[in-house]
Amino acid sequence: MGRLIQFVFLILVLISCKKGTGEFVIKGTVKDLTFYQGLNGGVVEIYKVPIGTITEIFISSQTLDGSGNYEFKVPRDKSEKYIIRVLKANYFPIKQDLFYSSLTIASDNIRNLETHAQAWVKIQLKKSHPQSTNYLRYIKQAGLQGCETCCPSTEQNFYGATDTTFYCINNGNQTYSFYYWVIGTANQGLREIVTTPFDTVSLNLLY
Repeated sequence: MGRLIQFVFLILVLISCKKGTGEFVIKGTVKDLTFYQGLNGGVVEIYKVPIGTITEIFISSQTLDGSGNYEFKVPRDKSEKYIIRVLKANYFPIKQDLFYSSLTIASDNIRNLETHAQAWVKIQLKKSHPQSTNYLRYIKQAGLQGCETCCPSTEQNFYGATDTTFYCINNGNQTYSFYYWVIGTANQGLREIVTTPFDTVSLNLLY
């Protein structure tokens, strides 16, 4: 009888251990929204962050084909979270946090991602025959917002002999525009252009 009890206890322990094991399947598609296709050639990386730390530990990576599909199988080890990063030259990088509590081993964890090709616009504002009383007001109307390298969307004012050039990043194949007012005159209007993926276009205002 004693051996039987020990055997049953061992089976229960093994079953209990198995319930705590397993792996997460994390999969999805990365879309190139500039050319409406999978992000061919992009690299998807997955990291884990152990509980109580901010350390990102690399697990694995994959290179995307034309479909943009990816799939990772990662151990269920109660990390604080997992991190997916997607990188491709001249595309906006992607970072997505996957918290442990949001994942399940009962089914695939689908995370579809998307990004745009980068593009730039060269903006030149120049006053011909400048005077100290000249006053130009400028504000971005359309274009990428909210990124670290984005040009501001707030109103900007220029006085006197304005002759300035700056570059603004944008999504490829999308419109970038600004509205301007030459204060004290009837000269005002909209300047706009569609930015070319991976390239720089010029948008000038000579007033």
